[in-house]
Amino acid sequence: MSVRVRFAPSPTGYLHVGGARTALYNYLYARRRGGTFILRIEDTDAARSTPESLAAILDGLRWLGLNWDEGPEAGGTHGPYFQSQRGEHYHAHAGTLRGAGRAYPCYCTAAELEARREAQLARGEPPRYDGRCRGLDEAARARLAAEGRTAALRFALPGPGETAWEDIVRGRVSFRNEVLDDFVVIRSDGLPTYNYACVVDDHAMEITDVVRGDDHISNTPRQLLLYQALGWTLPRFAHVPMILGDDGSRLSKRHGAASVAAYRELGFLPEALVNFLALLGWSFDGQRELFSLAELEQVFLLERVGSNPAVFNLEKLEWMNGQHLKRLSEDERVRRVEAFLASRGYDLSARPPEWRAALVRAIGDRLKTLADAERYGVFALRDRLEVDPEAWAELRAKPEVGPRLATLGERLAADAEFSLASLERVTRRLAEELGIKAGELMSAARVALTGRRVAPGLFEVMALLGRERAVSRLRGAAARWAGESPHARV
Repeated sequence: MSVRVRFAPSPTGYLHVGGARTALYNYLYARRRGGTFILRIEDTDAARSTPESLAAILDGLRWLGLNWDEGPEAGGTHGPYFQSQRGEHYHAHAGTLRGAGRAYPCYCTAAELEARREAQLARGEPPRYDGRCRGLDEAARARLAAEGRTAALRFALPGPGETAWEDIVRGRVSFRNEVLDDFVVIRSDGLPTYNYACVVDDHAMEITDVVRGDDHISNTPRQLLLYQALGWTLPRFAHVPMILGDDGSRLSKRHGAASVAAYRELGFLPEALVNFLALLGWSFDGQRELFSLAELEQVFLLERVGSNPAVFNLEKLEWMNGQHLKRLSEDERVRRVEAFLASRGYDLSARPPEWRAALVRAIGDRLKTLADAERYGVFALRDRLEVDPEAWAELRAKPEVGPRLATLGERLAADAEFSLASLERVTRRLAEELGIKAGELMSAARVALTGRRVAPGLFEVMALLGRERAVSRLRGAAARWAGESPHARV
């Protein structure tokens, strides 16, 4: 049988990086096995599901390159792919369960259930449904219904024993049935519960392998019992390890960005994020770390996913992103930078292609994320120069710097060539005339031209600014030596 896997998010928020990794593993498993990757939207929580969240999920998956074979917008023969549109399926199979004596109506109210739960906790018992509606006869049920109570439908557990499966990642996993209880399959409002809807949909969509986070392990015995009660073939299960923050707790917003969209906004490449997420639990040979998506499709094996939690290391992601940036051709790197800067409000369409390429070349190895193009290139992207107060204070403490910058400005204004070679020649010659080290003049000029101590190479900075802006900033810095604000539109 051909492999069929699914990623089934709820459209109640952003696409979390943990969810993205689950989607990635499903996608890679399907591609490696020549199978089908399905996207199913679990939107039965109408109060929390939003079109905006759905759009964010679809956009995030597309940005990562995880194109689904069946699902929203793609279509397919096993739809509909929204749980909110599959109600008749859930109720039909619920009828089968009840007819076979494997489900029964429960008239307990939420208040009654909560009161019993608190009493069980007070006695030191694990909270679980006590089964009191399981043995009701039809007359008793009719009386409860006459009181205006609306029944939920509960699954009737088979009794003592164990429910076990052979997990692709974790090996044999088992649960004693005694730790479970008669769980709800259809709520009193007519909506299916997660465990029940998941089983019905996976069966209808012919899912062969369920690949998901290990936070779902406790759901699996209930789902296996449903499969058995309905007489359906069991899929294989693979529960992948959770992702932790650097403090050892489950990854969340308190550790920084937690959504795919946030990392996109921070300037990370989809290639790098895919590569990084793949290695959070999986390894190829323990040594190789850089992969394209196409390469991962050829080598990924679920059997090489470990069971231990993986730690999200932002420094590692930044390093990996820098490596993927280096892998791009210069034209593509420039295109990515330009697109990112456009998203940040910078319109470079009026700049010649060579200027855009020169900006990226000037930033060089400092370009670890696309955001570094703004961080290190803002001096050339904005007319208003923002000067680091500490860097400015260091210059102001040296009265001789002002006249030097003024002279350098005049020399640049007179440099007819204004090339990298001529700018270096003019600057070094002036330093020699002043009897100072070239670095001393260059460090002062760097602050005057970029507002910072750390910036791309000085001569690349001058070339990117162009004669007019470079000369204006040097003259302006010199003129402000009397104590005016270092901020200026130059």
